[in-house]
Amino acid sequence: MIDHQSALIYTMVLVSAADRNMTDAELGMIGDIVRHLPVFKGYDVTKLPRTAGVCADLVSGDDGLEHTLDVIRKALPEKLRETGYALACDVAAADGNISQEVLRLLELLRHRLKIDRLVAAAIERGARARFAHE
Repeated sequence: MIDHQSALIYTMVLVSAADRNMTDAELGMIGDIVRHLPVFKGYDVTKLPRTAGVCADLVSGDDGLEHTLDVIRKALPEKLRETGYALACDVAAADGNISQEVLRLLELLRHRLKIDRLVAAAIERGARARFAHE
């Protein structure tokens, strides 16, 4: 089993990779989040590439996406599930281009983490507001 910090990183990596194009904006956002948010206090940022690689290996395995989503759900305590969804939405919004694949992954993540539809809508709207362009 992984820890909650790794599970949060997995959520961000999944969203970034969903459209098979991990952009610099998305990768930069993941790094910024890990370096600055309180939930990552004590996390050794030098482990980030390794954690992302383990996530990629999990996804590429048998029943990879479903298995990875289960790993995330089991590792995240209920109080951090909304945080996980919010971080995923921030990564999705980081480059200003949200594909259908990313939207579908966010939907799967929302269901797996049992995020209420209204709560998810508020989180998504917050992400759009934070990353809006003129």
